[in-house]
Amino acid sequence: MRRIKNISSILIPILFLACGSGNQKPSSLFDITFEGNIKQVHQNDEIGVSIENRKDKEIEHITYSIDGKEIPLKENKLLINVSTLGNKILMAKIKFDGETVEIKKSLKVLSEKAPEIYTYTIINEYPHDTGAYTQGLEFHNDTLYEGTGKKGRSFLRKLNYKTGEVFEQIDLDKSYFGEGITILNNKIYQLTWQSGMGFIYDLKTFKKLDNFQYGKSREGWGLTNDGKKIFKSDGTEKIWFLNPETMMEEGYIETVTNSSVFNKANELEYVDGKLYANVYQKPSVMIINSASGSIEGVINFGGLSDKITKTEDWNETDNVLNGIAYHPERETFFVTGKDWDILFEVKIQKK
Repeated sequence: MRRIKNISSILIPILFLACGSGNQKPSSLFDITFEGNIKQVHQNDEIGVSIENRKDKEIEHITYSIDGKEIPLKENKLLINVSTLGNKILMAKIKFDGETVEIKKSLKVLSEKAPEIYTYTIINEYPHDTGAYTQGLEFHNDTLYEGTGKKGRSFLRKLNYKTGEVFEQIDLDKSYFGEGITILNNKIYQLTWQSGMGFIYDLKTFKKLDNFQYGKSREGWGLTNDGKKIFKSDGTEKIWFLNPETMMEEGYIETVTNSSVFNKANELEYVDGKLYANVYQKPSVMIINSASGSIEGVINFGGLSDKITKTEDWNETDNVLNGIAYHPERETFFVTGKDWDILFEVKIQKK
């Protein structure tokens, strides 16, 4: 009896392993292979693609797609034309032996062209509060609204941009580090940096109406809107779309050039389908296609900080260019920096 028991204890795991070996997942039978083993392409590139058929299954049909949109296969090549750029997943739906399986492959889709370089002409200079660590800047009619950062120094205010006179101000609790702002539907929206919370105020009374929490976005950096949805940067390559009624994140774009995915978008401004984004800790502003994420231009604001009065506690990596607002009636941009003493009105043109 003891011998039979020992034999059974040996046979059971062997039988178990034998049964398990036949339960191979269909997706393990195939793999997507790119010609040249590429990992990134440009928009409108054609790439060679094939399916590695590991068990020589009889494949009946293959369909490729990105973001749910089918990509036709012609002569074993795919024309990559996607609505948004950045990190993508190519899906292949394979029909074989009466079964259907989906497999996937990561692919980075970059811009077709390198960003164009822009420069600026100073039109006017106005006073700016050196106690304002600027994080958000936006015009409503002819009034400038500003949100600032640093714990204990964060506030929201509206002011006369020509004189610096403050009309109204709300100081944030000292536990919050204020960030970007935007104005939509008679409300002001303001982010905080790492607390995962933003605030909503009444535009006329400055009374706080509500709080909102972030979803998948990592932090609060910049805000702007196109009249329908709110755009939010979070310190990553993503710029999120927020529903202004629910403040839920309903999608995103990724900011990319022709050579890389870029993750430095800070303060935001929306003008005619483009997002103007301060580049964190750099004297430059990106011009981003708000639909695709393509960085179409870069404005070089180098030399602007040389016009600032720098105090003894000036920090080159902290007191940087930040804050951009467009004045639609004047058709000019207003830019400043963190604790700068000047607000610049500028015209932007290609270099």
